[in-house]
Amino acid sequence: MFPLETQLDFLKDESHLANPLKTHINELNERGAVIIPGVLSAEEVEEIRQALQPHWESQFGRTPFEGYKTERIYALLAKDARFARLVEHPLILRIVDQFLCPSYLLWAAVAIRLNSGEIEQKFHADEESAAYPKPRSPDSMSVMWALDDFTKENGATEFIPGSHLWEDGWEVESNVKPEKAIMKAGSALVWKGLTVHRGGANNSDQMRLGLTTQYCQPWLRQVENMVLAVPPDKAAQYSERVREMLGYGILSGGFMGHVNGLNPKKIIEK
Repeated sequence: MFPLETQLDFLKDESHLANPLKTHINELNERGAVIIPGVLSAEEVEEIRQALQPHWESQFGRTPFEGYKTERIYALLAKDARFARLVEHPLILRIVDQFLCPSYLLWAAVAIRLNSGEIEQKFHADEESAAYPKPRSPDSMSVMWALDDFTKENGATEFIPGSHLWEDGWEVESNVKPEKAIMKAGSALVWKGLTVHRGGANNSDQMRLGLTTQYCQPWLRQVENMVLAVPPDKAAQYSERVREMLGYGILSGGFMGHVNGLNPKKIIEK
């Protein structure tokens, strides 16, 4: 594990960054989230939508947090190789590279479809289960890819600017107004794992489709158990970086993650 001081010193030194990347990093540090428009073309959005289509099974959420009118597709990299384009999108990884240590993992990759009438989620931060105190540097980074236009009416993701700096025991006071991530299809909302956010209420008569890719420090347990969800025969089709993010690699400069003393990528290569 890299010391917290080392991570913070790296984040303070922005001399290695170029615009507009530096602009995105600054906004993440100041507000905890940033909307990046036009990351995907209309053709790329349609291709991802088509890749999802065979996998909708009308399996709705089982809890208020999941949403009783919300459908999800889990383990995306086990279903279609096209989703890896989002997981390893160069711009997104350049951003995540600035906040997480080398060998970071894919925490989750899930498609989320809010149906008409879905209510708003409760406010939460992705790292609520972490046992060590805040404020601190993030241990995870998340992306919401807009595959439909995200609007005020159809349940755009909401976040509270600056909440990544809140201390433990936070509560959202009634006078705090979240910011809605209003964005066109093909845009991406990126936020720190400490940023307080929620899925909005879908008060429209249309579905709202998004896809989230999430990344975490290499020593954390993934939300989705990726090496079971994406077994070696399926992982073999991906780039070495995607395989490592799934868990088929070892900690950079270390030995964590080995199989019988070997780097697990050797299992895939066989």
